Amino acid sequence: MVQSFDEYCGHSPIWDSNLLLNSSYPHFTECFQNTLLVWIPCAIVWLAVPFYINFGVYGNGSSLPVSCLSVSKTFCSLLLFVLTCVDLLYSNKTKTQGLNDFTAFYVAGSVKASTFLLVAFMLQLERRKGLGTSGVMFTFWFLMSLASIIPFYTRIKEQQTGDGFRFPLFCAYFALILIELVLTSFVEKASTRGYEPIGKPECPEVTASFPSQLTFEWITSLIVKIYRSGITNDDIWQLHPRDQSDTFIPGMRREWDKEVERWRQKQTKKAERLHEETSFISSERQPLLASSASNSYKYESNSINSTTSGDSKDRKEGGKAEEKTKSKGGPSLLKVIVKCFGGAMLKGWACKLIYDGLQFVSPMILNLLIGYVQTKDSLVWKGYVFAAALFVVAMTQSVFFHQNWAHRHDCRNEDQVGPYLLQSINKALTMTSDARTKSTVGEIVNLMSVDCQRLQDITGYLWMLWSAPLQIVLAMVLLWNTLGPSVLAGLGVLVLLIPVNAVIAAKTRKYQVEQMKLKDARIKLMNEVLNGIKVLKLYAWEESFERKVREVRAKELNVTKKAAYLGAVSTFFWSSAPFLVTLATFATYILIDSNNQLDAQKAFVSLSLFNILRFPINLLPMVISYVVMGNVSIGRIGRFLQNEDLDPNNVQRPDISDHALSIENGTFTWSKTAKPVLNDINLEISDGKLVAVVGQVGAGKSSLISAFLGEMEKRAGRVVVKGRVAYVPQQAWIQNATVRDNILFGTEVDQNKYQQVIEACALEPDLEILPGGDLTEIGEKGINLSGGQKQRVSLARAVYNNADVYLLDDPLSAVDSHVGKHIFNKVVGPKGLLRNKTRILVTHGVHWLPLVDTIVVIIDGKISEQGSYETLVSRDGAFAQFLKQYLTQENDEDEEDPEVQRIKSKILERIDSVTSGTDATGKSEDDEVVTALRNRIKSPAKPPLARSISSIETVTGKGQWKDAKDQKQKDKLIEAEKAETGKVSWKVYLKYLSAIGACYSVIILGAFILYQVASNGSNIWLSVWTDDKYLQNRTNVNETEYRDKNYMYLGVYGAFGVGQAFLVLAYAIFAAMRMINAAGVMHNAMLSNILKLPMVFFDTTPLGRVVNRFSQDIDTIDNALPMTMRQLLNLFVSLISTMVVITYSNPITAAVLVPILIVYYVFQRFYIPTSRQLKRIESTTRSPVYSHFGESIAGASTIRGYGFQQRFVQESKDRVDKNMVFYFAGIASNRWLGFRLEFLGNLIVFAAAIFAVVTPDNTGGLVGLSVAYALQVTGTLNFLVRTTSDVETNVVSVERVREYTEEPTEAEWRVENKRPPANWPDRGNVRFNNYTTRYREGLDLVLKGISCDIVGGERVGIVGRTGAGKSSLTVALFRLIEAASGSIVIDSHRISDMGLHDLRSKLTILPQDPVLFSGTLRMNLDPFDEYSDDKIWTALEHAHLKTFVSGLDDGLLHECGEGGQNLSVGQRQLVCLARTLLRKTKILVLDEATSAVDMETDDLIQKTIREEFKGCTILTIAHRLNTILDYDKILVLDQGLIKEFDTPQNLLADSSTVFYGMAKSANLI
Repeated sequence: MVQSFDEYCGHSPIWDSNLLLNSSYPHFTECFQNTLLVWIPCAIVWLAVPFYINFGVYGNGSSLPVSCLSVSKTFCSLLLFVLTCVDLLYSNKTKTQGLNDFTAFYVAGSVKASTFLLVAFMLQLERRKGLGTSGVMFTFWFLMSLASIIPFYTRIKEQQTGDGFRFPLFCAYFALILIELVLTSFVEKASTRGYEPIGKPECPEVTASFPSQLTFEWITSLIVKIYRSGITNDDIWQLHPRDQSDTFIPGMRREWDKEVERWRQKQTKKAERLHEETSFISSERQPLLASSASNSYKYESNSINSTTSGDSKDRKEGGKAEEKTKSKGGPSLLKVIVKCFGGAMLKGWACKLIYDGLQFVSPMILNLLIGYVQTKDSLVWKGYVFAAALFVVAMTQSVFFHQNWAHRHDCRNEDQVGPYLLQSINKALTMTSDARTKSTVGEIVNLMSVDCQRLQDITGYLWMLWSAPLQIVLAMVLLWNTLGPSVLAGLGVLVLLIPVNAVIAAKTRKYQVEQMKLKDARIKLMNEVLNGIKVLKLYAWEESFERKVREVRAKELNVTKKAAYLGAVSTFFWSSAPFLVTLATFATYILIDSNNQLDAQKAFVSLSLFNILRFPINLLPMVISYVVMGNVSIGRIGRFLQNEDLDPNNVQRPDISDHALSIENGTFTWSKTAKPVLNDINLEISDGKLVAVVGQVGAGKSSLISAFLGEMEKRAGRVVVKGRVAYVPQQAWIQNATVRDNILFGTEVDQNKYQQVIEACALEPDLEILPGGDLTEIGEKGINLSGGQKQRVSLARAVYNNADVYLLDDPLSAVDSHVGKHIFNKVVGPKGLLRNKTRILVTHGVHWLPLVDTIVVIIDGKISEQGSYETLVSRDGAFAQFLKQYLTQENDEDEEDPEVQRIKSKILERIDSVTSGTDATGKSEDDEVVTALRNRIKSPAKPPLARSISSIETVTGKGQWKDAKDQKQKDKLIEAEKAETGKVSWKVYLKYLSAIGACYSVIILGAFILYQVASNGSNIWLSVWTDDKYLQNRTNVNETEYRDKNYMYLGVYGAFGVGQAFLVLAYAIFAAMRMINAAGVMHNAMLSNILKLPMVFFDTTPLGRVVNRFSQDIDTIDNALPMTMRQLLNLFVSLISTMVVITYSNPITAAVLVPILIVYYVFQRFYIPTSRQLKRIESTTRSPVYSHFGESIAGASTIRGYGFQQRFVQESKDRVDKNMVFYFAGIASNRWLGFRLEFLGNLIVFAAAIFAVVTPDNTGGLVGLSVAYALQVTGTLNFLVRTTSDVETNVVSVERVREYTEEPTEAEWRVENKRPPANWPDRGNVRFNNYTTRYREGLDLVLKGISCDIVGGERVGIVGRTGAGKSSLTVALFRLIEAASGSIVIDSHRISDMGLHDLRSKLTILPQDPVLFSGTLRMNLDPFDEYSDDKIWTALEHAHLKTFVSGLDDGLLHECGEGGQNLSVGQRQLVCLARTLLRKTKILVLDEATSAVDMETDDLIQKTIREEFKGCTILTIAHRLNTILDYDKILVLDQGLIKEFDTPQNLLADSSTVFYGMAKSANLI
């Protein structure tokens, strides 16, 4: 027979309010104690059983050792099982006495017994699977402890203590429950079995107990350490495995690939549907349809993409359509993020949901408390229970609030890293060349820093999208219960604000998109400025480019200002909204019915609810702003991810093939919309062969190498590469690492092989000169190596890599003939280290052609001839004509090596024998050329322009490894980024406030304080209103005075609201205006100072570090810092006003407030050093991420050539993980403080409630006022902690910007009273007077007492071995390095007296590296607009560029692209020559001007210089001695000293001179 619930409980109700509320103590029914108090805790365990089963089956943790803790917990559980069973048996025996004679009691006992037994089993399962702590267990024992309190005091109150058996049994039971709770609060540790862990310790959160995780106690040790002794990069633990890149990046990549595939299938179906719908259209429309259908997603294979055909116009239209498609839609990054991190989000959201629910419990308890005070209830325990309930609810809220933040930040950690790794490094290493033109380095770095940060921000606040509406709905429901339909008036105010909010959101989005575009443009320009800073200084162009950056910045700030004003209006509406809602509701309540009385309960419960409502309403503008910014950033990241990848099928890589390299019917282009660069390529190269590729400039030689690497779009054909590849690019890519690391390139060390490679690549003399040998650190882009050294390090990297196929793109162009011969013989040639490897050598050195196996001749993108040297020469075809033309035009070429001259002489004779070059007399027309070539050594004819290392000296024996530790310490070039220690100086805050303006700062502060006074005044007025005795007397309702008093109170209340509205509007506008102005001032100050810094700063500072200041730090000052500063001001003033109001309401509360605030201050002071230092280190560890990222992008083709993409991706992951461990520690320390300070805030709530209970004659209005304000304290303290930390965190950006603003600068650009004459220098005389200099303080002198006179118009060759001081002498002329002593005098003016721009603008240099900037061709030639178009065209004509520029669509307005990437290297060098011709000063310095160009370009440059700079003083750094034999003077340097300075004839006449020895070793005499 089914038993009823009433019978089940022994006819006891499960809940009896009358019994509970009208007893002398909180009396719960027996049924309640034996059902809900048992079922709820035990249900926690039983609901976890499926998860434990899954954990037991699939868990793979290592077993924990049997410990005292484990045994104790299991033993106590089993003992509880026994005690429960004994209690059941004893009760069954004594039930005839009427005790516990009902079913619920036995069921409860059985449930508890089985649960205790299950817990014992679970504890052992946890131990076997390596789980040291359990949230399920702790929650169970915690709830059991709370549930046991009620029956414990009930037994005492009901005098059941006389039972000599059951009461002691229950006491033992209760004690064991508490013991279990204590035991569960500790964590079981894994045994190290006597071994100490190697490396960094694991994250303490991993081994923290569940209570420690709830309270963040696990990070206390770190906080104490930082407070006592600070912290460095190496002092912190490893990143939590949960947050490591390798944990979640693979999953994210899989989800992204699935999303891409889904999108592709959708696009394919759409194209098929479109094709079916339009199948009836005439054949004229078919190409258009085909084009539409072929606009498939970027990841489709080349075979699909290659089906699109048509002329150039069709391709352009197709490209535009593709861009349109890409902008409209594509794979959803947001979906991927949700799939990957949705679980972590849901955990946080679940905590937030509970927190939101608990928020509304406090006003209901407040309602009961006010009612208790007003009715003077005799049951005192109620007041204390209400006070305790407020404290318990507040503490529970704190736990869930901070867990919500912890889970959200876990998700934010991953979101910050995931997109970076997925879309930045991975994408950058796989993008096509065409995609690279659309996403420059600066734009990608901006994407990585700013957009990923914004994506992180939106992830942290995404919960507000559902939490804010939920809170508003719940608040409105409770307000309806309190005030009835009057709440609709307040709801109406909120509804009216919705369209306002919609308009503001739409406008904000528009401004955000525009702002990000301008930010991209600024970072792109800044990146180029920093990359070309040496050229800017040499040409004195800093001011021009500073103006350009400032112009972009001004536009960016203008848009930011518009958005800020919009934000100020939004702040006005949303700050006024809570009060307007309150006012509308109260006014409606009073006016609709004269019987409605606004008493303390209604007023302050409503006020508490309105205060809760204030948070979501106030936060909505910020969340909307974050959502808009995040949406823009997700769109930008999504578009970046849609950039096209290189097709891995471009090159087939079989293990077995008939040929090492082959191309069959190949047609290649650099982009799908461009014309083919290589056409009808058919080439087969056998294993072990040496193949030379020759051709004119722009013929397609480098493109052929790129085709083998898979770098080009393959329109048609088949490419096969067998084996591993090593690639040496034309422009060497060098990492910011030691020479040794650059050569090893991540491979294993083999000392013997390493030494062989060093010797073969002619690096031994260089390593002897470099201060740290092969452990000398190379700066960014090889800044401290010459062009020849960089190229040979790049070659050594390839040789050491021991690949099967070597692709050598003109590696010998940057070295002189001796070194070139050495490298060819020792490395590339038939007897070199690579003799058994397959080699493709692009070369302009025709003298090596007889020594190669096969020659491939390329003309206009087609292979015109291929075959052996003899075969091609015998044909008298294009190759023979090319050789003849080249050797004939090379009459003035400068090769000092006699062997090379003999080879060339034989080549020309051989050519003459097979070409039709004889006249009627039979005499060859090239006899004079042959004679001249043979006699070249005796009659050198032109100045040298190509620089490389001095002639190679054979070194026998093997070098020794140097002591890495000592050398790395001694020869560190790139200094670690400086991280300030201690608290942020007040000077930093004053710097920011001074940028805002002192007067405006006072106005902003004053307006907000007045706003807060008005806000507090309105609430105090409400307290007076509700306590008015006349209004409380219900008999006065119909009196006129009653109505007038209500209207008076309402009117004054409304006046307070109007004052608040206007004050907050004034505050918001002034704050927005001045803080944006401050951001502009700080950016411009840093920019101005950066451009004035000496070159040594840029030599020792990674550019990524500087770019980080202009991107991440400036973005923080633009957006994050103003927002957090306003929040800090809001919260701080609110806290002070809250304390004042609480003290006003109940003065005795001050006795508790003072010590609590002291403890609060101590906590803050204890915590702030931790937060500050962690943020500083987090900032400094972020810069290497950007530096490595930029370096990887620059060397993407080299990295892909070697197939090392994964290694570089892993390196990036490691750097990001290192950065994230500090970010994570900062978040955890923030929560640590927040939890403790909320505990203090909850104590204030408890104190306010207790004093409200114990204070006699308290009014309901004062109680409501004090407790309502106290309830705000917890939230205010909570956000004050976070905001204080955020301000300190963000103000670090001001500190970092200030650091670069105050770096020591160069000398003044202009010294007004010491400016040289306008025509200076008019003669070109240069005098060195005992001149000494060093590169930076602490280093040895590089020039040691130089004294010499150079007469105007003389040509002076500067020679000497590497490290002699040749380049130092030339840069000293431009004062890139300053004198340590002595002076340089040019035409009677000491250069140290005049301004740098006055000096540098009067000198001209043609540097080695051709640096161009994004912008028009005209801007690159004349950034100051000093010259007319006619003069520019004349300069272009003399630079042999007029024909090329005239053929461009835009002529002088042609956009050069980032770094001039759409011009060839030769064309860039000619543009630099045109710059030089425009300046045409009396003194010209040539420093490695043509080392990176081919010989034809070299000839053009040499010819122009001889003609256009006749009569000028020319200083030339020379390594090819025969090129300066016809110079007026030779300056021989050695170790910073002048060894000789005389005419070449005099020096050669004396066999004891150094120059004579150099000429003899070069076989010139």
